[in-house]
Amino acid sequence: MGLQVIGAGFGRTGTLSLKLALEQLGYKKCHHMVEVFASDAQADYWSAIGEGKTPDWDKVFDGFQAMVDFPGCIFYRELAEKYPDAKVILTVRSTESWWKSASQTIFAIGKAAPFWLPMIVPRMRKVLGMHKALLWKRTFDERMDDPRYAKRVYERHNAAVKAAIPAERLLVYEVKDGWGPLCAFLGKPVPDTPFPKVNDTAEFKRRILVMEILAWAPWLILALIGCGLVLNAALTSGHPAT
Repeated sequence: MGLQVIGAGFGRTGTLSLKLALEQLGYKKCHHMVEVFASDAQADYWSAIGEGKTPDWDKVFDGFQAMVDFPGCIFYRELAEKYPDAKVILTVRSTESWWKSASQTIFAIGKAAPFWLPMIVPRMRKVLGMHKALLWKRTFDERMDDPRYAKRVYERHNAAVKAAIPAERLLVYEVKDGWGPLCAFLGKPVPDTPFPKVNDTAEFKRRILVMEILAWAPWLILALIGCGLVLNAALTSGHPAT
């Protein structure tokens, strides 16, 4: 089948809204980071890519006609060469708004994961390993939490996409612009339904809070066990009744 649309924009530039829009326009399944979290096979593929293994892109994107978001956007050059007929969409937003959103979501969730979770959940271990290898190291040079540096990476990436992809093949796009420019670029009729607008920041923050709570779980369990042992010792060491 092969990809027909390649999303080159970083995560937190409206990629989830674009995913839903592309699927509504008829592109059968649009790949997004959510697929990596939801699928053992996808976690395996991207974990291997993070370890430096040569990707089989046809296998990675089997069943997908479009791709947006991390981690695929990191490889927009390779994908544009692999699928020369695919159109490329660079989703953008202001640098400051991108940083504010990314720092509170995709950057924060990696740091919030409990140390013990990857030990007992294989898929989480693979996803977090991929996150560290492809985002933290490869994309942001282990300076993802440095605002000035991360912003420069974002801006350099956008400039590189514009320089690498011919203008007739590229749409630089803000999702707030809705159906018009997207449908014109793809040659699709404009739907009579509202453009999908997804703001999942609140959901990200909920997940981060859950992970932060889970991080304390082993210590809470140990504390409860300790209290139980102390209480049991106190009860059993009392004087027998007369």
